[in-house]
Amino acid sequence: MAILADPTRPTKPRPRLREPFGRRHLGGYAARVPEVPIVYRSSDEDSRRWLNFELRAGDIVISTRSKCGTTWMQMICGLLVFQTPSLPAPLSQLSPWLDWLVVPQDDVYARLSAQEHRRFIKTHTPLDGIPLDPRVTYIVVARHPLDMAVSLYHQGDNLDRERIRHLTGQPPAEVPAPGARLPLREWLLSWIDRDVEPRDELDSLPGVMWHLSDAWDRRAEPNVVLTHYDDLSADLEHEMRRLAAHLGITVPEQTWPRLVQAARFEQMRARADQLVPDPSGVLKDRSTFFRLGTSGSGRALLTDAELEHYRSRTTELAPSDLLTWLHRGQNGNP
Repeated sequence: MAILADPTRPTKPRPRLREPFGRRHLGGYAARVPEVPIVYRSSDEDSRRWLNFELRAGDIVISTRSKCGTTWMQMICGLLVFQTPSLPAPLSQLSPWLDWLVVPQDDVYARLSAQEHRRFIKTHTPLDGIPLDPRVTYIVVARHPLDMAVSLYHQGDNLDRERIRHLTGQPPAEVPAPGARLPLREWLLSWIDRDVEPRDELDSLPGVMWHLSDAWDRRAEPNVVLTHYDDLSADLEHEMRRLAAHLGITVPEQTWPRLVQAARFEQMRARADQLVPDPSGVLKDRSTFFRLGTSGSGRALLTDAELEHYRSRTTELAPSDLLTWLHRGQNGNP
């Protein structure tokens, strides 16, 4: 299959953006200070771990929002690096989550330092919170925010939050009142309207748009690769070949069918125990980690008026060309 032109690369000058949540502007255009990464901290993540981490030439950093194809991209990178469906270890060992506080920093550093293969590292930190090294490739996976939110909602039911609190040294939480969690549709509408500082809540709608807007603004840089979850679903082989070309990885033609088959969502879900063994015990059920892997579930929950409200909300948070790329789907509707 031929490698087609990358649709995420700009063909015209970068758009003039509104002032987004305190990002500095020069002459109306977004201006960053890449030498001073933004610090992102939550109850179980801390981007400051990147500051003292020694990157290597050829490293791959996978930067995504939660439930946007992180594990899928880790699997794809693992298949391209090792060129066999039989990976030598679980993904959590091959591709550690560097800034996750559940695993001690020294342990993560030691594991990555000992790796002799080309490293591919997981993070949920936006690129403006990571030291940018021209020797490193940064991959950002985007997903329709409504689909991401629905997956996030269901993932919340599968997390053992008390276990996470224990592992990160937090005090036990107060017992929530029975039935305190909103039903999915009501929760999704609340998520759309939640107006927060994106750096404080990266899995909010403002946080998602912040993460993607930053990556979108960097998409012309030769070591930044954007890919869309729906493209992975629609033509996995093409996307894997496109990524291999960006990474400078040559795969023998006879090897491609086995790699593509191993990266299909259904195959990964069937191998959940091997791919996400969860040694820390933070998942209640590993088999539900890979839920559906489909698109459109968020949109199906909302009325036309509610979708129009969502559209209006996103135009306040991100440039129009990013939204066009992010929201393309059936009939071009979000």
